[in-house]
Amino acid sequence: MAESERTSEPINFVHQDEIWKAHVKLEKDSAEIWPSKWGFLTEVYKEYKTENMRLKEAERAEPQPVTPPDKYIHVGPSPPIPRTTQALIGWRSGHSHLQLDKYGVVHHGRRSFLKELGWPFDACG
Repeated sequence: MAESERTSEPINFVHQDEIWKAHVKLEKDSAEIWPSKWGFLTEVYKEYKTENMRLKEAERAEPQPVTPPDKYIHVGPSPPIPRTTQALIGWRSGHSHLQLDKYGVVHHGRRSFLKELGWPFDACG
């Protein structure tokens, strides 16, 4: 898009070719240097791959018994359905055993920064 906007400037094909050659040379040099700098990663990857295959084979050999959901999910009976549509909103959350917060109410800090510093409340107003 930037090339199409600069239609008035002449294009130097020789300069662009030199830039391309520099990029290709850099890629070639990097490919030659990479094994000496990062070649150890290929060995680590091969070790990881063999270990992973070994673990998968061991997992296939010993199938885990399937735990039925009834052992860890307990669904209680629902309360009766309200007779009006207005009472239908939140009708299940009115019962304590059907609450979504199974672990109690989350208490976030209800402190005042000004109170902790001992400043009057209108100090930042």
